[in-house]
Amino acid sequence: MPSNRLHLAVVVSELFQENAYIAHLEGRLDCLVFDPGLDSGAMIDQLAEMKLTPAAILNTHGHADHIAGNGAMKEKWPAAPLVIGTNDASKLTDPIENLSRSYGVDLISPAADKLVNEGDVYAGAGLDLEVYDTPGHSIGHVVFVWKAGSPWVVFGGDVLFQGSIGRTDFPDGSFEQLASSIRNKLYTLPDDTLVLPGHGPTTTIGFEKQHNPFVPAL
Repeated sequence: MPSNRLHLAVVVSELFQENAYIAHLEGRLDCLVFDPGLDSGAMIDQLAEMKLTPAAILNTHGHADHIAGNGAMKEKWPAAPLVIGTNDASKLTDPIENLSRSYGVDLISPAADKLVNEGDVYAGAGLDLEVYDTPGHSIGHVVFVWKAGSPWVVFGGDVLFQGSIGRTDFPDGSFEQLASSIRNKLYTLPDDTLVLPGHGPTTTIGFEKQHNPFVPAL
């Protein structure tokens, strides 16, 4: 029988050390995939090993290292909708906006099937995820927050890292916006909330409020 116990797996793409996540509830055979990166083969192998089928593919934002695996995911599981924040949707199909051209590659993802915004709840694979707009690293960055278990979990992309934050020197980046997103959205969550970042190790809201040198709690 399905339970409320969340299982997580991470697949790290070697280039950029980007974290892609698989989330599923115990007893279910469907899952959610977050930010499939450049190593789509490893992601597909991991899903096969876990005997899971993606119910949806969710992108926290549209930078190339976080969307590179979208095409392979959609090719293998065409029924799984591709989900992204409204204000980053254009990055999926624009290699200039998604920054891939600056690395000499025109990376294009399939277009979004579903757009989400602040206050939405995305439901898939038995998981209800609250959507928070968190601009700063990119204008349309969102995070997905699961509150049905303990601790809560943030699928956080490139907003808040362990002891660090996402870059803000991209064309639509803003340190002021990022700091506001962290303080007004993430730092209001319980201290034991897990943050699953797009790069680096898992952290907690409480640790970052106390120790993050870039955006300390006020």
